[in-house]
Amino acid sequence: MPKLSVIIPCYFNEDNIPVTSRELIANEALFPADLEFEYVLVDDGSKDNTLQALLAFRAAYPHKVRVVELAGNVGSYNAIVAGIEQATGDCMAIITADMQDPPELMVQMYDYWQKGLKLIIGNRQDREETGLQQLFAKAFHALMKKIALPNIPDGGFDFVFFDRQVAEHILELKERNSNLFYLMVWLGYPYVNIPYVRRKREIGKSRWTIQKKIKLFIDSILAFSFFPIRAISVLGLIMGSVALLYGFYILINKAVGRIDVEGWSALMVVVLFVSAFQMIALGVIGEYVWRGLDAARKRPLYVVKEVFFGK
Repeated sequence: MPKLSVIIPCYFNEDNIPVTSRELIANEALFPADLEFEYVLVDDGSKDNTLQALLAFRAAYPHKVRVVELAGNVGSYNAIVAGIEQATGDCMAIITADMQDPPELMVQMYDYWQKGLKLIIGNRQDREETGLQQLFAKAFHALMKKIALPNIPDGGFDFVFFDRQVAEHILELKERNSNLFYLMVWLGYPYVNIPYVRRKREIGKSRWTIQKKIKLFIDSILAFSFFPIRAISVLGLIMGSVALLYGFYILINKAVGRIDVEGWSALMVVVLFVSAFQMIALGVIGEYVWRGLDAARKRPLYVVKEVFFGK
C-alpha cells in the first residue's frame, strides 16, 4: 500500500491550521482507498500558538500526523527539508499552510506519479493577488528562466509532488542559501507541469516580507547562475577598453600639443562611476565568498527541538 507524505511548513499560522487540517482530511476522499496518508507539519519557530494548533490536529489523527518543532526560525525552505527528512512516504507533496494552493490538485499529481513520473509541478499560471506582489513574482521567475534555469515553468511554483528518490537527492545535497524548488528541477528528472490559479490568502497575514523576497532572489541567482560574475567581467572589459582608447587619444593629443586642460567635473564623474562599479563588483564577489564560507562551516540547516508522533 503506497503512502503519501504531505509536508507543510508553518510560521505564524495558528488561525490557518484548523481550516487547513479540515480541507486536507476532506481531500483524502478524492484519492484511491488504498492510499495511506501522512501529514508532516513543521513549526518553523513560530511565536504565536501555531504549535498548539498543530498538536490539536495531531491529537485528532495521532497515527497520520507528525509535528516537527524546530528550535528556531530557519526559513520555509529549511523547514521543508526538515519535513522531508521526517517523512516516511513513498511519494511526497509540499503545500502551504494558508491553502492558497488547491489540495485537490494533488489527486492529478498522484495519478502522474503512479505512471512513473518522479516530479510533478503545480505551476502558478495566474494569481488572485494584485499589485506589486504579482509584479515581483512574474519578474523574478522570468529573470530566473532567462539567465539561470531555462527549463523551469513560467510563473514560478512552490506546490510540488515528488518521489522518495527525489527527496533522497535533496537530503544528500544539503544545499543552503538556495531555492529548494529550483533545485528539484536542476536534478534533471523529467517533470509534468500542471497550471492553476493561486488563491488569494483569506486568513492571517503573510510573513513573506520584502527582505525575504530579496534574499530569495539573490540566493536563487547566485545558486544557479554565474551571470553576476560574468557580467562584472564583461563590464570590466568594456570599461578597460574604453579607458585604453581614451588613453591613446590623450597621448596623441599631448604629442601634437592639442590637449586641453580637463575640467574637475568630468574627472569626478569618471572617478565616481568607476568607484561605484568597483564597490558593486566587490559586493557581488562578497556574496559568493560568504556562501562558500557558510557551506564550509557545515552548520546544520535546522535544529529539531522535538517531534510529536503517535500516541
